[in-house]
Amino acid sequence: MPTQSELSAFLIKEFPQTQCTIETVGNMGATIRHPVGAGELRPGGTVSGPVMMAVADVALYVAILGEIGIVPLAVTTNLNINFLRKPAGDRAVIGVCKLIKVGKTLAVGEVSLYSEGNDAVVAHVVGTYAIPRDR
Repeated sequence: MPTQSELSAFLIKEFPQTQCTIETVGNMGATIRHPVGAGELRPGGTVSGPVMMAVADVALYVAILGEIGIVPLAVTTNLNINFLRKPAGDRAVIGVCKLIKVGKTLAVGEVSLYSEGNDAVVAHVVGTYAIPRDR
């Protein structure tokens, strides 16, 4: 399976627009960090929903690739997010993914999102990825 540095290099090359960095990957999970700046905030000083959804999606993708290898065409088929509390507008968003099941054609996982330095979950996400048959 790919190392954390191999997955980081893949993200940088294939998704240069992402600000997400990999903190950990392996054992059916991954932790992702996304710094928060003025461009990620919405009125009221909270982190925008699209930023939180992107962090969760990247966390799922990295966790899955950590299990199946670098398969670029693994794609999101479903992403459901529950926003639970206001994230801090001056702290990074941390996404902690745990995979529930990795099958031959589908993978399912959940992601808890946090404001860095705070143990309170700001959003809970469940997502499904399609895995290409010919990988």
